Amino acid sequence: MTDPKAIQPSELDQLPDRDPEETAEWRASLDAVTKAAGPHRAAYLMRRTLERAEGAGIALPKLLETDYVNSIPTADEPVVDGDEALEQRITAWNRWNAAAMVTRGSKYGVGGHIATFASAAWLYETGFNHFFKGKEGDGSGDQLYVQGHASPGIYARAFLDGRLNEEQLDNFRREAGGNGLPSYPHPRRLPWLWEFPTVSMGLGPISAIYQARFNRYLTSRGIKDLSDSHVWAFLGDGEMDEPESTTALTLASREGLDNLTFVINCNLQRLDGPVRANFKIVQELEAQFRGAGWNVVKSLWGTAWDELFQLDTTGALVRRLREVPDAQVQTYQTRDAAYIREDFFGKDPQLAEMAKLLSDDKILECFHYSRGGHESRKVYAAYKAALAHKGAPTVILAQTVKGHTLGRGFASKNANHQMKKLSVDEFKDMRDLLGLPIADSAFVDGVVPYGHPGADSPEVRYLQERRAALGGPAPARRVHPLAPLPAPAEKAFASFDKGSGSQNVATTMAFVRLVKDLVRDKETGKRWVPIVPDEARTFGMESLFPSLGIYSPKGQTYEPVDRDQLMYYKEAKNGQILNEGITEAGSMADFIAASTSYATHGEAMIPFYIFYSMFGWQRTADQMWQLGDQLGRGFLVGATAGRTTLTGEGLQHADGHSPAIAATNPAALTYDPAFAYEVAAIVKDGLRRMYGEAAPGEDQDVFYYLTVYNEPMPQPAKPAVPGVDEGIVKGLYRFNTAESAGLTPAANAPRIQLLGSGTAIHWALKAQKLLAEEWGVAADVWSATSWTELRRDALDADAALLRGEERTPYIRQALQGAEGPVLAVSDYMRQVPDQIAQWVEQDWSSLGADGFGLSDTREAARRHFGVDAESIVVAALAQLARRGEVKATSVKEARERYGL
Repeated sequence: MTDPKAIQPSELDQLPDRDPEETAEWRASLDAVTKAAGPHRAAYLMRRTLERAEGAGIALPKLLETDYVNSIPTADEPVVDGDEALEQRITAWNRWNAAAMVTRGSKYGVGGHIATFASAAWLYETGFNHFFKGKEGDGSGDQLYVQGHASPGIYARAFLDGRLNEEQLDNFRREAGGNGLPSYPHPRRLPWLWEFPTVSMGLGPISAIYQARFNRYLTSRGIKDLSDSHVWAFLGDGEMDEPESTTALTLASREGLDNLTFVINCNLQRLDGPVRANFKIVQELEAQFRGAGWNVVKSLWGTAWDELFQLDTTGALVRRLREVPDAQVQTYQTRDAAYIREDFFGKDPQLAEMAKLLSDDKILECFHYSRGGHESRKVYAAYKAALAHKGAPTVILAQTVKGHTLGRGFASKNANHQMKKLSVDEFKDMRDLLGLPIADSAFVDGVVPYGHPGADSPEVRYLQERRAALGGPAPARRVHPLAPLPAPAEKAFASFDKGSGSQNVATTMAFVRLVKDLVRDKETGKRWVPIVPDEARTFGMESLFPSLGIYSPKGQTYEPVDRDQLMYYKEAKNGQILNEGITEAGSMADFIAASTSYATHGEAMIPFYIFYSMFGWQRTADQMWQLGDQLGRGFLVGATAGRTTLTGEGLQHADGHSPAIAATNPAALTYDPAFAYEVAAIVKDGLRRMYGEAAPGEDQDVFYYLTVYNEPMPQPAKPAVPGVDEGIVKGLYRFNTAESAGLTPAANAPRIQLLGSGTAIHWALKAQKLLAEEWGVAADVWSATSWTELRRDALDADAALLRGEERTPYIRQALQGAEGPVLAVSDYMRQVPDQIAQWVEQDWSSLGADGFGLSDTREAARRHFGVDAESIVVAALAQLARRGEVKATSVKEARERYGL
């Protein structure tokens, strides 16, 4: 019996042991096994013991890695509910047509990818035939995030079931003619088929997680019961290196999203070579997902391996599989049986003896072809296990061969991602391997033919019957006709028209106050989805906590520290606010799911995502593109905006360029409102356009981006002049003239037009007064609510002119007859207002905050960038001096007077 004193005192100090003698006996047993049977046997026993404990629900740390074998033993695989022979033929046709499509397109130089679908074909086909619910049944069906490079295979299947024709396949990657197919999943280009854009790798995984979560959110809030919808995300093992791919794994497990399954195609290759050349990507991913709390199902080996595992009575085969790095597995794929005998089996005497029982054909079958991801029964078993698992999301790690069935020139070759075509001889070899009835005479002039068994063939009837039983075609995007949402009461918007009097109000606070009124609306209030990344108090949104609640699937299991306060932190199962913590990427994924709910679920939701301006477009612009690709609708709000409005924060927080980035996104309507009534008018118009009665020719599939400021300023009343609301929406209106501002300039005074956006209009108004009182210059002040919309209108006018249509840009109409030069100013880099310069007939000049931001007071920062009121005065005088309307000496005098 082992002496209890052998146990280290430090362990006893931290983990009290009520029976040290028993503990010592267990340790002694482990030591004895290790000594008698070796460390491999000891490790085996420990793994099995931990697995048993985990299965029994004993609270122990999870085993992060299991053996390099299938999670589901062959004996436990369920019988496939279908005709495996027919499914084999369907898959063969799809493999052929996917390769043919890309090869035929290669003569145009448009590219395409063959190898990815070749490796993943059974991962998709098994789902389409047995699992993926369509949208023609009850509910919303399943949501499918298809791996971007596998799109030819999805097109091939749509061709087989009659949804696409040969002409469309021949227009793969050639869309300009209007009957083409986009290279990758793209709702904006093929909106009846694709739901989710995925080829910006890494965005598919995080979007799928937040889509599954948003489905639960809608269910919990009583908007729509989505308990029967499942989210499937098809990913590449190389794609999992993207930070967005794994950043939200713990959210999925924390909230028990068992309505979510990741299917990772582990073909061990990325674009240039092995994913983990010297390691094992499957084991790495297993540890990562199990550590994050996911259920992991490994489908690694096909049935040909069953014989080998039965011969492995010592565990030598499993040990060898664990130690061989991925790059060597790829090498086996391309080498002959003799090489594999020597390099794989020859490293261990027990394996060498096993290899003597195996024929060369058997060895090649195992190492060249037989993978868990290439057999319907293995994939079927994995999918059944995923749907049966409750309480956590599931990831399926399916091992495949990249370029499978495309021939030895493709399979597992490092360059196969860039290989865009097969030769005629390679196609004939592929035909023979797949057993397809395609005659040599079908290859006319060296062009590979498409293959189709016929609209009334057993394959097509079976495919269509399976899809009908599952609720219709998939993938598919359906936008059911929705009645326009009723407009909120006018009172919510009109309350801002009278201004704030002597009270200082920041436009950030004005927006929050507007939303507080809108979420109370009886008709549409419940459809608002407030999204904030752990900055609600920064934006003054804490008042929404107790009234709307923060969504949490567990509700509130604790007593909040501020429960006795009016604005306490309230979480609720049916909470309306999505407070995501410090994750702009997660918040954007939330926004995308909510903004596309009108299509995904037939439920129009109104998301607004309010964020620290600098951490929006700069950090997540790729997701903004994804939002536009997916035809999302809603309000993005860049709060604490501008380069000089944040006192003391410094260049990392000083946003001087977001509108410039936003201007590149065709779906983004970018506004930089100066006043509270402008914010209200823009939101009102957004609700009308995106959710109400859009005007003829207006695209509803847009989203609004507003920049709002944290600088408290007096909010003026809306000017009582015609055309203000139209000007706000179109991007420009005259806020006042020198005369209406009460400055009474001389009759012959020089005049200038000052255009300001956002907070800059306050500097322009001060400059207007200085110009009049100190320099005898009359200035009119214009509010430029959207430089980008002004530019787009002008571009449309230019395009119309090329078509022979005469149309004057709105910017030219608005400024027609305005006297003097134009000086534009904003709290952003000069290229933001300069977007419209070429369409302004008057002399043009601009001021902006170019360069890096800095920490200081607002006044000092504005003086530094030369955008404060005094700098505007000097710039205005310089423009007028060049025109000979003021003395040149005035410019020097002004610089000296203002200390510039």
